[in-house]
Amino acid sequence: MFIGEYNHTIDAKGRLIVPSKFRELLGSEFVVTKGLDGCLFVYPNEEWVTIEEKFKSIPLTTKDARKFSRFFFAGATSCEVDRQGRILLPQVLREYADLQKEVVLAGVLSRIEIWNRDRWQDANTYDDMDEIAEHMAQLGLGI
Repeated sequence: MFIGEYNHTIDAKGRLIVPSKFRELLGSEFVVTKGLDGCLFVYPNEEWVTIEEKFKSIPLTTKDARKFSRFFFAGATSCEVDRQGRILLPQVLREYADLQKEVVLAGVLSRIEIWNRDRWQDANTYDDMDEIAEHMAQLGLGI
């Protein structure tokens, strides 16, 4: 399980240091793809295979499934960690998530999210957590 929030920078070549706690769980190779809310999603290979299997069972006649599959899988790339603990994020993914310099890596259970730091701060305000907690409880996720 991925947890925690880490602030890092991307260098001019598009390389990003992956926190050591995340590297331990990810292994040396993993998948990065376009995520929701304008961030990137990072999955260990085992989790990625599970996601692939779920999508294989969705009928191609479902327009939303086809569109989401293209969004999610066409933008995906396999990444390997170099000796300095960095990955190279492709330009297309950096542009999608507006990753220029300052980024946040957030552990979110089975995945890591990579955010533009300003976008992270804008998207993650917690003024309405009481209301959200009520909705989560209705889904059986009360704490």
